[in-house]
Amino acid sequence: MTSAAQQSMTTVVPGGYELAEGGRWVDGRFVYVDILSGRLFELYDGTDPTPRQLARLDVPLGAVAPVHGRPDTWIAAAGTGIALLTADGELEWLDRPEDRTPVPSRMNDGVADPAGRFWAGSMPYDGTPGAGSLYRTDPDGTVVRVLDGLTIVNGPAFNADGTVLHLADSAAGTIHRWRVDPGSGDLGGHEVFARFRSDEGSPDGMTVDDEGCLWVAVWGGGAVRRYHPDGRLLQTLAVPAPQPTSVCLHPSESRLLITTAGHGLPHPTAASGAVLSVPVPARSPEARSWYGSSGGPAPR
Repeated sequence: MTSAAQQSMTTVVPGGYELAEGGRWVDGRFVYVDILSGRLFELYDGTDPTPRQLARLDVPLGAVAPVHGRPDTWIAAAGTGIALLTADGELEWLDRPEDRTPVPSRMNDGVADPAGRFWAGSMPYDGTPGAGSLYRTDPDGTVVRVLDGLTIVNGPAFNADGTVLHLADSAAGTIHRWRVDPGSGDLGGHEVFARFRSDEGSPDGMTVDDEGCLWVAVWGGGAVRRYHPDGRLLQTLAVPAPQPTSVCLHPSESRLLITTAGHGLPHPTAASGAVLSVPVPARSPEARSWYGSSGGPAPR
């Protein structure tokens, strides 16, 4: 990254979050979580620089997606499962599959796909290899374990038509790519999209831009990477915090929002646990919604 680009990175929300994550653009606002404190925040664009807390749970909150047709209601990867988070801050559980696993675990990152399903990963608290899973929540509210044998499941990211899923196993330093049947949600052909050396950090939150390129927050590497659909590394942005956690492209302003974490750092930087912004030559649509049973037919 050029020095000019480095100088243009600004702090939108100052450091202080332990594990800010799950940044999404929803209805003209930036929505994100502080995982371990179970908090959900919104930040309106260009109007008020102060984030507003929407909810505080008594369980970790990994990520949310809006629920179609139900304003101020979210589908959430929270605690040990998937729940609806209502406007009054209450959880309506759809399922808690991680209650039935042998290793204590929690839900982590999650996103809705273009067909209206919600996908979310889990991770073991103690890092037990292979104890993480990927779940899909269908519009009828059924939660299905789609993949297991992973460890720290991060960054589900879909292309524009929902036929390609990118998924990071952060502990393994690997980004996987699957073909997806947009009608059924079944996974098809698989390939390893990218591998990280141990000294490069780990892939964390991800998003796909309008050109099909994959943006990846690099935990422990103080960077964001942009990959071409063919796997070529196109760009690396230096981040003034060692633990970037998620990336979100503004839908109209060619700007990237980055969340970071201060968790576990003996000497955090001023930008650790912050929300940052930097101009980039890319955009992406707003976050998709989960088309639950009360939200009308899913898009086809």
